[in-house]
Amino acid sequence: MRFVLVCPLLFVVAGCGSRHPQQNLAELTDEFVYTTLSFSPSNATAQGYHRHRGADLDTQLDQFTPQVIKEHRDFYTRFHQRLQDVDRNQLNSEDRADYDIMQAQIVLSQFDLDIAQSWRNNPTSYVELLGNALFAPFTLEYAPLPDRMRHVIARLEKTPAFITQAQRNLRGVPPVWIQVARDENQGNIALIDKTIRPKVPADLKPDYDKAADAALTSLKSFNQFLEKELPNRGDGDWRLGEERYKTKFKFALGTDRTPADVLSSAEADLRTVRAGMLEASLELHRQWFAGHGAHTDLKDQARENRIIAEVLGRIADKHSTPATYMADAKADLDEATRFVREKNLLTLPARANLQVIETPEFMRGIYSVGGFNPAPVLEPQLGAFYWVTPIPHNWTPERVNSKLREYNFYKLKLLTIHEAMPGHYVQGEFANDVQPKTRRVLRALYGNGPYVEGWAQYATQAMLDEGLLDHSPELRLTFQKEELRVLANAIIDIRLQTGKMTDKEAVDLMKNDTFQEDEEANGKLTRAKLSSAQLPMYYIGWRGWLAVREDVKKKEGDKFNLHDFHDRALKEGALPLPVLGRILIQ
Repeated sequence: MRFVLVCPLLFVVAGCGSRHPQQNLAELTDEFVYTTLSFSPSNATAQGYHRHRGADLDTQLDQFTPQVIKEHRDFYTRFHQRLQDVDRNQLNSEDRADYDIMQAQIVLSQFDLDIAQSWRNNPTSYVELLGNALFAPFTLEYAPLPDRMRHVIARLEKTPAFITQAQRNLRGVPPVWIQVARDENQGNIALIDKTIRPKVPADLKPDYDKAADAALTSLKSFNQFLEKELPNRGDGDWRLGEERYKTKFKFALGTDRTPADVLSSAEADLRTVRAGMLEASLELHRQWFAGHGAHTDLKDQARENRIIAEVLGRIADKHSTPATYMADAKADLDEATRFVREKNLLTLPARANLQVIETPEFMRGIYSVGGFNPAPVLEPQLGAFYWVTPIPHNWTPERVNSKLREYNFYKLKLLTIHEAMPGHYVQGEFANDVQPKTRRVLRALYGNGPYVEGWAQYATQAMLDEGLLDHSPELRLTFQKEELRVLANAIIDIRLQTGKMTDKEAVDLMKNDTFQEDEEANGKLTRAKLSSAQLPMYYIGWRGWLAVREDVKKKEGDKFNLHDFHDRALKEGALPLPVLGRILIQ
């Protein structure tokens, strides 16, 4: 499929046509963020945007008819041309950053519409959009419950048509996407039938039941379609391939680094981190396994693997139970909050709006462990959610044990730091205070992924460097294992998506070279097939945050203050890290 941009696939620095007097970038940004938000009513509700040009977005569902897809494509093409009328070189550094974010988002949107074509190839996009469309008004208290339930009912009434359009569009779908869509669709069925239904006010129950019954019939039919008909419409490939991956990699990550460069760095760092883990493991190994020595009969990687694996195995023995898993995550959040306050690492959010809840079932395909759902950018007082995915009741004892050993006493703390405190939650709260408002919305909606994921990794390192758990060697070693996982994330995404790695090679890398449990490795393989150019964000971003901090320290010398650096960097919102560095040292 031909790409529709008329300029090369680069961040546009020079225009590709004649120039006109500079337009008001703030007005263009305002138009861009609210128009694109209106394209997805489910996301608009989640972000606190309820009406667009007189239309009630909370009662609407996203549309993927040929006409609507063409309208979206035409908007991005026209807007790209309008941005060329702005002389980027005359903008200040903040406005230039906003300009580049819009250009990158245009490329990514057109990439999805015309090349990746998730509306044609990915059934999980329909399932997750519908789940979010119902879940947001159910959980976010932007209006009284009866009004929000009317919004849910209106969207349920549109569900049969939404599913019918999905069935018309979908073809050439990879089997793994079909399976995940079926699993997540069961989550939508449970959301409608079991979760929302009991909370419906009595006077709305007849309307809800009528709409829900029709929606449930269509969703059950969709499962039959996914199982029996869709596989006969062609077997697609979840891999992007080398050239398409390079394009998405550049714009999704906001980097000039190539996949080959990142892959080479990650593979070299993996060897370095493993060597450090061996050194850290030897002392614990002498304490815990004195009876069988240091495995001097083994050589090189075989010895490394044995010693590190035995120590990590002993660390993993200390873990939650399925019954205590959620409560332990909440206790870890309280502990992390106290530590951030005690060490004065940054300014804690003024809003007490974080809730720890189970991951919605319709999102557990890609969030198999947990995740963070930020507060609506336009209504941050409504609350943010730290999702923790519970252990399914129908799992075998072997799967339960694998999951709990991977997310053991120490790793669950690291997960909570990453997703909530002082990771994504704190970052999201800073982002929701960025001014002016239009800039806040733009950077929250379309901000740089490595900035976001890199902060969560960097912030975890900062917590350990400041002495969390009294510099526990078990916690540090668990974090080094997490660093290996970050490196593996980048390696398997690049190699799998470009066709240079098999499933077996990916699982072997995760299990044998980075010490991941079976459940974690298999779940990550599925995630790598569901997404692309997302898993490398952690590695690129983590290293990018460390580089920015070092540049600021060099400039400020003895005046450098860690608390002030964190506050200043977070107050910018999610900028590409090279851009953030230039702003902080200018």
